[in-house]
Amino acid sequence: AGSAGADLVTAESVTIQDTGVVIIPTTITGPLGRGLSALVLGRSSATKQGIFVQPGVIDSDYKGVIKIMVRVLAPPLFLPAGSVIAQLIPFKQEVPLASNSKVRDLGHFGSTGPSVTFTEIVAGQKPVRDVTLRIPETEKIALTGGKLSLSASVMMDTGSDITII
Repeated sequence: AGSAGADLVTAESVTIQDTGVVIIPTTITGPLGRGLSALVLGRSSATKQGIFVQPGVIDSDYKGVIKIMVRVLAPPLFLPAGSVIAQLIPFKQEVPLASNSKVRDLGHFGSTGPSVTFTEIVAGQKPVRDVTLRIPETEKIALTGGKLSLSASVMMDTGSDITII
């Protein structure tokens, strides 16, 4: 009986100016004790207000301030110190340690691997191409007005195994 998790309290006030991810320190530090790891999840009351907590994992050997990754739908948003927007859901580690694993200590966001590179933001300029669709003469379609081709500027999304027009 009781709560599944413990509330995480923000340690400082922050004004979120855009829709990017903001990292907010809490008043809790690791390790959590008793060999516990934990999930950081948003509280439903925060989500209802347009404050989205990005899920995270706190390893049992993490030694440092636990932080919350936050996004908001409608910036700017002021979040005062002492706000409760996330919760810590503890769990017992069930995955055996690999022989080459290392203690994480004060490692933090991004400490487990390199940054993603060769990315492109397409918000301002989308991949638009001029295309001509050719229709076989044996399959004239009423929508083309009897034409054998249809030209248009279209936005394309090319995945690893499919192209969407």
